[in-house]
Amino acid sequence: MKYARLNRLFNPGTGRCFDVAIDHGFFNEAGFLAGIENLPKAITTLVAAAPDAIQLTVGQAPHLQAAPVRPKPALVLRTDVANVYGTQLPRTLFSRMIADPVGQAVRLDATCVVVNLFRIPEQPEVADQCIQNILALKPACDLAGMPLMIEPLVFQPNAKAGGYMVDGDPQKIIPLVRQAVELGADIIKADPTDDVSVYHKVVETAGGVPVLVRGGGRVSDEVILQRTADLLAQGAKGIVYGRNIIQHPKPAAMTRALMAILHEKATPAQAARFLR
Repeated sequence: MKYARLNRLFNPGTGRCFDVAIDHGFFNEAGFLAGIENLPKAITTLVAAAPDAIQLTVGQAPHLQAAPVRPKPALVLRTDVANVYGTQLPRTLFSRMIADPVGQAVRLDATCVVVNLFRIPEQPEVADQCIQNILALKPACDLAGMPLMIEPLVFQPNAKAGGYMVDGDPQKIIPLVRQAVELGADIIKADPTDDVSVYHKVVETAGGVPVLVRGGGRVSDEVILQRTADLLAQGAKGIVYGRNIIQHPKPAAMTRALMAILHEKATPAQAARFLR
């Protein structure tokens, strides 16, 4: 019965989803807190803007679910915590899953759980931990009818890029997306390719599993609106944006603009009117 939750996550009219990720505090990086220092306030702002979903952790999800609002965004629950994002990496890297992740998701009335699948240069142990997380999570999700979102992330070498810098090479993204599908993903959350015009190859390798595109670092309004439209034209079924929403001067207006592109067939120029 995963369809019951998937139907709450994806817009029934368009089959698309806009998930606003504000789970960044899970990763113990001070720079990740910009725009969400007061998370209950950020959640209230986003609930009013009405994206399809909000991505949160077990510690902060109750702020969303306690809100006496109907309808309200679906909950996507982050299930793993990692220390791989710093500009200077610690001696030992890890990716650990929370206890009883599906049970906690059910109790929080989540529509989906999300877990990472890292590919980090010279860090095969972290990839192994991610695969073990997924192997444990998959059967529990199936038993509870909980959709599983896997987030395949290809990192650039930390010495070169310095923390949370993903690699947009399709030759690296595509096989990792395929591995995530083979491991049982119901939804893929993947980075955009450097050349957006080839993103249909990422969608194709997912074999019918819906692909939601990560937003990455903060960029200009023009860039994020145009990129979103281009990715949807390539077959993506939605977006998962965080910093381009929460660090925007008008997070509610940016949410509304992107929702117009996803669900109302607005062009980037038409969507930009919400930001004026």
